[in-house]
Amino acid sequence: MPSPDLIIINGNIVTMDPLTPKAEALAATGGRVIALGTTAKIKALAGSGTRVIDAGGRLVLPGFQDTHIHLQDSGQGYGQNAALDEARTIDELVEIMRAFAASHDRPWVDGVGWYTGIFTDHNLTREVLDRAVPDRPSFILASDGHNACMNSLACEYVGLVKGLADPPNGHFVLDENGVPTGMLHEDAIKWADARMPQPTDADFAFGVKYAASLANRHGITGVLDARVADRHVRVYDGLEKAGELTVRICATALVEPSDTTEEALARIRAFRAAHQSDMFTVHSAKFFLDGVMENRTGAMIEPYSDELGGNASLMFEYDQILELFTAFDAARFQIHIHVIGDNACRAALDGLEAARKANGKWPSLHQIAHVQCIDPADIPRFHELGAMINIQPLWARHEPSVTDVALPMVGEKRGKWMYAFRSLIDAGAPYALSSDWGVSTLNPFEIMETAITRQPPGRPKTHPVFLPEQRMTREECVKGYTIHAAEAAWRSADTGSLTPGKYADIIVLDRDIFECDVYDIGETEVMLTLLGGQEVHRDPGFGG
Repeated sequence: MPSPDLIIINGNIVTMDPLTPKAEALAATGGRVIALGTTAKIKALAGSGTRVIDAGGRLVLPGFQDTHIHLQDSGQGYGQNAALDEARTIDELVEIMRAFAASHDRPWVDGVGWYTGIFTDHNLTREVLDRAVPDRPSFILASDGHNACMNSLACEYVGLVKGLADPPNGHFVLDENGVPTGMLHEDAIKWADARMPQPTDADFAFGVKYAASLANRHGITGVLDARVADRHVRVYDGLEKAGELTVRICATALVEPSDTTEEALARIRAFRAAHQSDMFTVHSAKFFLDGVMENRTGAMIEPYSDELGGNASLMFEYDQILELFTAFDAARFQIHIHVIGDNACRAALDGLEAARKANGKWPSLHQIAHVQCIDPADIPRFHELGAMINIQPLWARHEPSVTDVALPMVGEKRGKWMYAFRSLIDAGAPYALSSDWGVSTLNPFEIMETAITRQPPGRPKTHPVFLPEQRMTREECVKGYTIHAAEAAWRSADTGSLTPGKYADIIVLDRDIFECDVYDIGETEVMLTLLGGQEVHRDPGFGG
């Protein structure tokens, strides 16, 4: 055996490989793990050029993978615009936007990340943004990406005026006189965006680097960008060819309701054929079957239970779902589906069932993401169809978007099946954990803590628990970010565990998340992140 390029010694290495679950040390060469063993055994392999990292007894894990994230868009959004995550009142939001406007002289003043559990059609309008930015157009996107608001100058710029018809799958919120308030729902955002000045490819490349650095700091070495189109693919391809990516990127390409099956297949086949490297690949088709509860576009089997009632339609025709899923499955694409309401979930499962009947069984691990609401009759179908639930546990907690918005809309009976992760896992559903960043933090440790506690990180332990019977275990959470995530991204042959032959994508943590107080998991810091054995993040306090 040649001398390794790299060895890690004195570690508490949890490999996530059941054949060799733990080790003290490992060796890697050419970016891949070549040996595991005791510190003495691995040190004996070192040559004069071997780099030695002393883990100091710390927990060492495979790099985490976030298999539902909007890396490029959110990186550009947070890297170049006002961050509104911390705003909890209208005055706070106005002050953040006012301060950001004063910091630059760009033609537009934009922000991202406002919280739909607090800011709604009833309190966020063009007049609010006019207070913050009276002299330039301003556009702010909600954290969920399904809602946005513009000030008066922005409305004027894009032509949002009284009497304008809603676009397909979109809605312009109107006041009592029929005048647009500036609030946009769903594809009304696309309508406005198409009429606004666009960031350049260089802006989005900056966003990818910003986001990748943030991901590396949190131990993430691989992602699945959950919604890409031509520009995303072009920017990722340029960075990959320049050797500037520090996370492995799989991508799922958007299919629109306006697409014909032939058009969508041709476009995404071209993406797949052109992009198949270890650092960037396109292998999936993405479908939005509904919207979100916060703007009443989640599609439910039965009408909403609150005073307003009503319901939302699926964003694709039902027969169109069956046809598209069958065609993409036959072409051996993975299918990645956004579902919030229980009717959207059922339609997704029906589509996958139709595809399996037509094309036979194969290890697709089609992804059904979010699953905020599910009819209990559909829980066993995930296992039966081999459909993977791609879950964002941070949302499963007592917060306004759940308690003040979603629960009243679905009612007590259906509310018992909200974010039913335990029930799905116990029924044999394959699963992976992810963030949906920028909808919420990409910090996997805060997300895992919430999955285990069903309480918000950083709150008192006495904070109400949201459906405690749906809690997950620590081991399940780590699997959800490692071996299961690698399977979800179709990268399990090369990543997900520290197995000889796989990439040396490795993280060193400041605490043992298997043993520490569960309420301390969210505070975990990543000391070191290696991608293919190369350092992409080092905490200043790590001396190894």
